[in-house]
Amino acid sequence: MSQQTSKGIEYPESGDNVRLWEWFAALASSADGVIPGSVDEQVFESSGTWEKPDGALWVEVQVQGGGGGAGGAAGTSGSGSGSCGSGGGGGEYARGTFAAAALSATVAVTVGAGGSPGAAGGGNGGTGGTSSFGSLITAVGGGGGTGDNSQRTGDNSLGGADGGTGGTGGTFRVPGGGGGAGVVTGGYPIKCNNGGGSFFNSGARPTGVAAGSSAGFSGGKYGGGASGASNGPTGGAAINGGTGGPGVVIVRTYQA
Repeated sequence: MSQQTSKGIEYPESGDNVRLWEWFAALASSADGVIPGSVDEQVFESSGTWEKPDGALWVEVQVQGGGGGAGGAAGTSGSGSGSCGSGGGGGEYARGTFAAAALSATVAVTVGAGGSPGAAGGGNGGTGGTSSFGSLITAVGGGGGTGDNSQRTGDNSLGGADGGTGGTGGTFRVPGGGGGAGVVTGGYPIKCNNGGGSFFNSGARPTGVAAGSSAGFSGGKYGGGASGASNGPTGGAAINGGTGGPGVVIVRTYQA
């Protein structure tokens, strides 16, 4: 007869008539079944299905939502006017660890796409997609930036998008950073319309220009918010914002 620890390691009862080497052999065999000997890591950059590896003991899941797209900007005529779209928000991040025995043999994985860019002329950026590992853990994408649909000779400010937040599950969670405002002062766009950061990415740099124009920069991997478009007072055609950075799901399985 034998007993088990809370972690499944077997040991003989006090009345067992066993030799010492047999006890150590049994202990080693039991420990082999609960101590990880290898790690299987799967990185999902697109949606798919996770299949539980053989000998799985526990599973660590990281989930990153997509970054928000940024606002586009109106064209300027060169009459001392400017236009500046605001930045998209960074995607939310979450992490959780699960006993492998509690998971089904397959789990659906959803990877949130980056938000669409705001159209030239002042379109708003799209919201980043939500990423998930089944129904166990989710991370929400960042909001889309606001487009500037007018050329402005004075002052104007368009608030940046909120970072992703509000997902469920897991034991550790980081909300996405907010995007920077689209600001025009005295006809000049100001360099503050950056994309919001995520756990994996600092967000796209701003695009304020003193002359000419600049399309928004896309958010990076993974979950970075895009920066808004801007047009300077020397004139420029209407221009689009940047695309949000894509999300990701990383599943690390510790195997016996």
